[in-house]
Amino acid sequence: MSDKPAQDNLFAKPLPHLVDFAFDEQVASVFPDMIRRSVPGYETVIAMLGVFASSLVTPGSRVYDLGCSQGAVTLALRRHIREADVTLVAVDNAAPMIERCRSNVAADLSPSRVELRCEDIQDTPIHNASLVALNYTLQFVPLDQRLGLIQRLYSGMNPGAGLILSEKIALPEGEQQPFTHWHHEFKRLNGYSDLEISQKRQAIENVLIPETAAAHRERLLQAGFRQVSCWFQCFNFASFIALK
Repeated sequence: MSDKPAQDNLFAKPLPHLVDFAFDEQVASVFPDMIRRSVPGYETVIAMLGVFASSLVTPGSRVYDLGCSQGAVTLALRRHIREADVTLVAVDNAAPMIERCRSNVAADLSPSRVELRCEDIQDTPIHNASLVALNYTLQFVPLDQRLGLIQRLYSGMNPGAGLILSEKIALPEGEQQPFTHWHHEFKRLNGYSDLEISQKRQAIENVLIPETAAAHRERLLQAGFRQVSCWFQCFNFASFIALK
């Protein structure tokens, strides 16, 4: 496998039978390039995760990366964990993603132990957690199951622990259209054609269901978090920190 991620051209040619987007081997093979060119601010969010790891992780606790894909978040957290005897649990239900995550973790020399789990994050037991990362993952969970998941995360977190929630968000009426335009322009400037943008949107629109920032905040508070702050937003992508 080449060290340089392959370029995403999955939607570059007309596809007469578009199917719902899935994190299969095809997507996994180009995922680092795809997410970098598709999610405004992605690299900034990843780079800033070390701030939360160095300030929130406590000795002997567990750190969870739920929906870890190929381990970018896992490694960003791992490299900034200062405390001893910390276990980082990286979870994804897509085997092609976990296998690449395994390789990336093996190549990293940071000391904290990493436990890899290939399973649905809703089946992952959460306990003794000082930090949980849910980055661009909740948006793929069915709407009626999101509150239950957040409540379960809250229950497994220690007092003072933090939940990082990064999502594509929906905007209030009147704001959505310009933000969608700017997001598409971001993709064009990163080399995607109008055909690629259109076909990817059609493939993912029934799979990725965004919600407003207000809806996320309300759910987090309803689950019991004492403080919820939006610490980053770039166009229609935002990241929140919720403290227990």
